[in-house]
Amino acid sequence: MNAPFKTPADPLDAPQWDLSDLYASREDARIETDLARARALVGDLNGLQGQLIAAQGEPAVLGERLDRAITLYEQASDVLGGLGAYAFLSASTNRNDAGAQGFEATVREKLTAIATPTIWVTLEINQLDEAAVEAALVAHPAAARWSPWLRRTRAMKPHELSQEMETFLAERGPISAQWPRLFDETLAAMKVKVAKEELTLAEALNRLSDPKGAKRRAAAEGLDEALGARASTMALVLNTVAADKALEDRWRGFKRPADGRHLSNEVHGESVDAMAEAVAAAYPVLSHRYYALKAKVLGKPKLDQWDRNAPLETTAPRGWDWAQGRSLVLESFADLGDEFAGRAQGFFDKPWIDGRARPGKQSGAYAHPVTSDRHPYVFLNWMGERRDVLTLAHELGHGVHQTLAAGQGSLLADTPLTLAETASIFAEGLTFDRLLKTAPEAEKRGLLAGRIEDGLNTVVRQIAFHRFETRFHDERAKGEVPVERIGEIWLEEMGGSLGPAVTLNPGYEHWWSYVSHFVHSPFYVYAYAFGDLLVAALMETRAKDPAGFTPLYRELLAGGGSKGYVEALAPFGLNPRDPAFWTIGTKRLERLIDQFEALV
Repeated sequence: MNAPFKTPADPLDAPQWDLSDLYASREDARIETDLARARALVGDLNGLQGQLIAAQGEPAVLGERLDRAITLYEQASDVLGGLGAYAFLSASTNRNDAGAQGFEATVREKLTAIATPTIWVTLEINQLDEAAVEAALVAHPAAARWSPWLRRTRAMKPHELSQEMETFLAERGPISAQWPRLFDETLAAMKVKVAKEELTLAEALNRLSDPKGAKRRAAAEGLDEALGARASTMALVLNTVAADKALEDRWRGFKRPADGRHLSNEVHGESVDAMAEAVAAAYPVLSHRYYALKAKVLGKPKLDQWDRNAPLETTAPRGWDWAQGRSLVLESFADLGDEFAGRAQGFFDKPWIDGRARPGKQSGAYAHPVTSDRHPYVFLNWMGERRDVLTLAHELGHGVHQTLAAGQGSLLADTPLTLAETASIFAEGLTFDRLLKTAPEAEKRGLLAGRIEDGLNTVVRQIAFHRFETRFHDERAKGEVPVERIGEIWLEEMGGSLGPAVTLNPGYEHWWSYVSHFVHSPFYVYAYAFGDLLVAALMETRAKDPAGFTPLYRELLAGGGSKGYVEALAPFGLNPRDPAFWTIGTKRLERLIDQFEALV
């Protein structure tokens, strides 16, 4: 009889973060002090209203006023950003605490009330002639540092509305945010019944990687029931979020639901479509082929959907305690140099990581940048599995990226999604390479399978999510989409991506309802595939000259959002506008499947 899966040490070894660098508690007097400071900065900024247009014929004066206005705008954003971050970070570990949720909502409303009067800044900047802006940056060189932010701001010009409408939309924001709040609180409160246990969502999803098929099936069937019971509520949330977005998109003149996201990512929709089509065309040689091989290894004619991430061996896979995971990840960061390892080490020392899984904590993982004058925080649910080690590396990659870019200031450190996943996926890849290199021979086939599955989950699965999301929003434009139809679209896209070797069992039609990005950040998901394929090209470049790669890579990360992705990749000799660029990543994943097939 196989032993049940256990980690070498209790997952409670994982830390909880210390948010006192932000505020000591919800009652901290500094909160009111900072609200007052933000109001004062906004008051100073609003004193400049109308003065940009008035100086349009005086380049030096306009340059000085632009510099002053954007500096005040950033300073106010930093104060408000710290307050908002504290409220969100506190709430994300306490989704069953009504006080924490109410505090987050109240803070959001206060921040909106303070920030909304600054809407004139971007509107007035976009009333300036292009020639006047260029002349002002030359005449007052200190203002030239804002060029990338001005470029992004002015790209929105065709889609801006009147000041009254922009004010209305901003003031409506906290109310619209109640739908994602309902989504989060519903999932955080959900208990998944598995045999005689009651699991959280994160625990139940983790059980899908159990070496025993019966346990995976029980967890999946528990999720079927729990998600199915809430599907109508989640369908209402998704329909409302989509309708709200469509209303704003229509006013702004966006023709397709994803156009606003593409604009903020500084990427053309045609490029994203080409990437999605390239990945979908590769389904047969990637996911379809791999899952057929996996079914063969597991001795099954077809995989059930709960077998998708099953370990290949029925014996307990290696578990990782927190100290082991931390050591491996830090060693992997050191492969890029001492600076990268040192920056990552700081997250453990402070501590800036919340890794401990516990009731009320929302599922998933993220790295929150807070603001450039503070420091990021990392959030994950540590269960002691290989995937948790890679998730830790992923989120620390974000965190190190955020610390490197902080020197740009908050407005310029903010990275478009086309580059935002670069450091995270790169760190994950380095960590896996070290895992594979140091693993006993008997473990290598299972590790290779895990790496392929991670690649499929990041590229194939996220593109399937993107296609599902696109189809849902297109149908929502014609009217509310019933929960049954949402499930049909989900099964069609997931079935197409997984292929004929995977059975989508009854109940799986509800599993769209736990994917938070659909509610929190519509059309975010393609960034994962974009980042993975981009990183594959970078890793191929690094393999040719590791020493020469590191300084270029550091410069890319430290640049934050000061360069678009095409410009940022030019020093590596990479051109993402070339369709062949995207095949580098799919071919790399295909080679891993070749290696796996040789071991079957």
